[in-house]
Amino acid sequence: MRSIWRGAVSFGLVSIGVKLYSATEDKDIRFHQVHATDGGRVKYKRVCSIDGEEVEYSDIAKGYELPDGQVVILTDEDFEELPLSTRREIEVLQFVDQDEIDPIHFEKTYYLEPDGPAARPYVLLRDALENAGQVAITKIAIRQRESLAALRVRDGILVLHTMRWPDEIRRPDFGFLEKDISVRPQELKMAEALIASMTGEFDPSEFTDGYREAMTALLEAKQSGGEVQSVPEVEDAGGAVVDLMSALRRSVERARGGASANDDPAAEEAPAAEAPAKRAPAKKAAPAKKAAPAKKAAAEKPATTKTTTKTTTEKKAPAAKKAADKPPAKRARRSA
Repeated sequence: MRSIWRGAVSFGLVSIGVKLYSATEDKDIRFHQVHATDGGRVKYKRVCSIDGEEVEYSDIAKGYELPDGQVVILTDEDFEELPLSTRREIEVLQFVDQDEIDPIHFEKTYYLEPDGPAARPYVLLRDALENAGQVAITKIAIRQRESLAALRVRDGILVLHTMRWPDEIRRPDFGFLEKDISVRPQELKMAEALIASMTGEFDPSEFTDGYREAMTALLEAKQSGGEVQSVPEVEDAGGAVVDLMSALRRSVERARGGASANDDPAAEEAPAAEAPAKRAPAKKAAPAKKAAPAKKAAAEKPATTKTTTKTTTEKKAPAAKKAADKPPAKRARRSA
């Protein structure tokens, strides 16, 4: 397991260093959205609703929409500056009986492990909680969200249950609660007898996920029956097609000895970037005026202006021609 949080439990004047681990994991069978005809993965782009441009993940911030439609934009720095003392501390607020906490408040469960030399105070808190038969009510901030949490002992480990705030628990507003509905005593006794006949000790290993087992059997049956779609290994082809202009620009720059494909992170889309047979005629037919922006872009990137060394005499000739064409383009910019 990998810890997702690291801090300390504040127990009076005692500080116990701990690491936090997710105590549960999903076992659901997950599906991808694919093209029904060939099994190709369906990909999505992050596009701005205003200018229609694709947005890099590093340029995405969190926004809160006001009632009048305006948006307050918050960055990671804004969240880091929030005065949350519980960001690196589990603050013990009080101790209560576990029966006083309705399970509707529980959200997620985590294991706590002593961090470094904190094993002794960790065991001290664990034994004290177990002997008292109580649960510690605490506060903790995980992933930019502060929560109430119940700290208890389970199998010799401190377990933390994050809890919903009181105003996050919905009130049931159902019409039948307003009605005076009665049941016959015979019916009530029969229901109680049924409950008594089905009463036993809870053993979670006796229960299984029937839906998951049926889905696994269905997938295995389709696989053994040959109902499997072979997908060609063209992982980036879909993204390269929709980003055709970028692929064409990189191809022109590489053909003229400008920025190489290795200098651009998006150059992994090789299938769209490589088509010398089709793009060579387009390069010859392109007028000199249209080539100037490409040279200017290459000149503005010092790290990528080095020409790639050619190994054959056939490739040296175009490189020499490009070098000869550069001075007029630069003089034209100065005169402008």
